[in-house]
Amino acid sequence: MTGRMKTMKNKKNKKNKTQREQKERTIGARFKEAAEGFKERAKSMTSEEQAKQTQESEQPENQQPEQEACEVDIKALQEELEKAKAQSDEYLDLAQRKQAEFANYRRRTEGIRAEAYDDGRRDAIAQLLPVVDNLERALAAAGEEENALKSGVEMVLRQTRDALTKMGVEEIDPQGQPFDAELMNAVMQGSNDEGEPGTVCMVLQKGYKLGERVIRHAMVKVVAG
Repeated sequence: MTGRMKTMKNKKNKKNKTQREQKERTIGARFKEAAEGFKERAKSMTSEEQAKQTQESEQPENQQPEQEACEVDIKALQEELEKAKAQSDEYLDLAQRKQAEFANYRRRTEGIRAEAYDDGRRDAIAQLLPVVDNLERALAAAGEEENALKSGVEMVLRQTRDALTKMGVEEIDPQGQPFDAELMNAVMQGSNDEGEPGTVCMVLQKGYKLGERVIRHAMVKVVAG
């Protein structure tokens, strides 16, 4: 009986020892697995940090060429803009000079045309003045007697004078006025008893002017003085 109990006790101790050893192996395996997990995790974190550092270290190198390319593009655009602005200013200056030249040309052309028109009008008026002179001589020769011929000459003379007046023609009739060389031609000299010295004592032929331009100077007789 005693031996059987002893044997059973030994089996129990052996069983407990086996269970304890299994338990220890299980705990050791768990510790080992945990250690390996921590090791793998640490290794993974290290790889991520290294990759992150590598990315951070490479990023400026990648950005630097892009930044330089951007600066080059901006510089090129500025040069193109300055070139276009200079060309635009050149074209504007050319257009303004051409516009000023055309304005000057137009003024000169208008002045030449107006002068040519005035010259033609003065020439036409000058051609009519002898006709007026002859009509006045015809009336002077007709005397005081009224007749149809004299009335016709008077009417033609009146219409001619009206036409000249409408054109702006003025008579120069300086009878009794001081002599003016710009309006008169002295062709005879009178005596002191014919008037004041230096004055016109007789108009031999009336003069005419258009505005400030003399078409024909008056031919006069001037008292010596």
